[in-house]
This record gives sequence, C-alpha cells and structure tokens, in this order.
Amino acid sequence: MRPPSVSVVVPTHHPDRLTGLRTAIDSVRRQDPPPAEIIVVVDHHPALAERIARELPDVTVLANAYQRGVSGNRNTGAEHAHGELVVFLDDDVVAHPGWLAGLVAAFDDPTVVGAGGGIEPAWERTQPAWFPDEFRWAVGGSYAGQPAHPGPVRNVWSASMAVRRSAFLAAGGFRTGFGKVGNRARPEDTELCLRMSAVTGGQWWYVPQSVISHGVPASHSTFRYFLRRCVAEGRGKILMARLLDGTGSLGAEQDYLRRTLPRALRREATSALRRDGGRHAARAGAILAGTAAAATGALIELASSARRTATPGTTAPGTDAPAPATDAPTPSPNESIGVAR
Repeated sequence: MRPPSVSVVVPTHHPDRLTGLRTAIDSVRRQDPPPAEIIVVVDHHPALAERIARELPDVTVLANAYQRGVSGNRNTGAEHAHGELVVFLDDDVVAHPGWLAGLVAAFDDPTVVGAGGGIEPAWERTQPAWFPDEFRWAVGGSYAGQPAHPGPVRNVWSASMAVRRSAFLAAGGFRTGFGKVGNRARPEDTELCLRMSAVTGGQWWYVPQSVISHGVPASHSTFRYFLRRCVAEGRGKILMARLLDGTGSLGAEQDYLRRTLPRALRREATSALRRDGGRHAARAGAILAGTAAAATGALIELASSARRTATPGTTAPGTDAPAPATDAPTPSPNESIGVAR
C-alpha cells in the first residue's frame, strides 16, 4: 500500500526564534522518509517572512491569513498543504530520528484521524528539584501518568501533531481567537481533538516513541511561572468546556485529578519522610500549589462567565463566543512568499 504523502507545517512569529526554526527544520529534513514538503507560516511579520524565504529557499513560506495567533498560522499551512497528512511542529523543537515515521504509521488504522508523539522538555537549565514530573505539561512536555505504549487517547498536543488533512478541514481547523497569542495560553489543541473526533467519529492515537525535544527557557523554570501557567490552564479548560459540551469534555482532567495527582502526592510525601527528603517535600508542595492554582483559575473563569451571562451581549475577552470553529476575520491577501522547489 502506498504510504500517505506528508506536509509538515511549522508556525513562527518573531526573528528571535530563527535559530530554533532552522534547527527544527533541519531535524525534519533528516527524517526517514522525509516529508513531501515543509511549510513555514509567519504570523503577521512580512519582513521575517521575506528573510525566511531568502535563507530557506527549499521550504514554502506563507503569511498567516487569519487573525494574529498560532491557530491561524496552522490553519493557513494546512489549507495550502498538498499532503494527505499534515504534521504540525513548533519552531522551538528538535524531532528525534523515527519521529515522523512513527506518527505516519498510526494512520495505517483508517479510524485514526490524528496522532501525536512524546515530548521531552529540553531545559535551558536543569529541571528544578521541586518540579514534579506530573506537571511537565506546564512547560509543554509529556508528563508522568501518560501512556507508555502506543494507543488511543482523547487528545494530543499541537507541538507534535499529525492529522488527516480531510478530517482537519471538515472540522474547521483550529478555533481562531482561542489559542495561544503572546502570554495567553488556551488549550486550542485539546479543543480541536475533541471537535475532530465528534465531527468524524474517528480516534486519536498517542505514539510515545515518536519523540521531539521541546525547549524550556530559563524564564519558565521559576515557581512564579509554574503558578501562572497552572492558573491559565484552569481558566482555559473552563473556556474549552463552554465551547464544547460542558464538563463532559473534561473527563481526562477529572481522571488526572482523581488518580494521577493523588498517587504522585502519596509518593512524594512518603519519600519526604526518609533521609534527604527535602526535594520530595518540595515536590509534594508544588503538587498541592499547582492543583490549587489550576482550581483558582477555573473558579476565576467560572466567575467571569457568570458575570458575562448576567451582562447580555458580552463574551470572554479575546475569545470566540461558542460559534462555528471557522469564524475568523477576512483572510489576508498575502499569498505564498517562498515556494518549495
């Protein structure tokens, strides 16, 4: 059987990410087999797009055709892609050998509409001693408690996500206005996975052996950042539930709270009673603090939602109201700037 053709889409937005972008693209070129095309989509920065087109003449360079944000970047790339499969990859990662082949193999099952791989945090410094592995999602990494073997999952992450292009377009792509813009973090990838499954009846597949390393800057190694990220996650999941089917979309989060975190807390608390238990006590404290911060974020968003409901005509600041996922401003007239050769 002929393997499906593959397009890799890499969003970017700022010149200070050029070095990481080049490294990410080099790691894609070294995949065996390599993709049919690599598409870089630049978020409303014409000078950067022109520079990338000059310096990387073998990739297609596009301008984001939608409102500012990584969701529009990815949608633009997928719409222009020629591959049957579209693989999204962040511009601050390194794909390990076998990454692409492992993701593509998941689509041998015709019921699979999307797949994702393992994400190893690449700390600029070392992982802080107090940082629990169960919270690695806070820095964009796979976390303790995820499956160790390939299998079906509710969602994967857009830092390393493969989709059937037809299913992605049928579902309307990423919800613009909901995802990551600046320091705002919302689970646009989880929302997409749930919506694609609902629209197509297909399933998502997790391939932990298809690994990328994801950069974690020193600024993300602080306890302050950890708490802020947990608050944002709590808010984002409540917003996502509003856009979908309420708390029914949060089953994975409820299982994480009921099983993964209590097990981790017991482990760290028990270890803290032994000699040299300081770091385990610190991790136990971080688990409690992170859980409380996420709960605080959820309560803040619930309170905000209640206030908006009481004030007709208002919606969440900076988000789409519960409306079709394809709602977006008029696309930009900018077309392809650099075409693959």
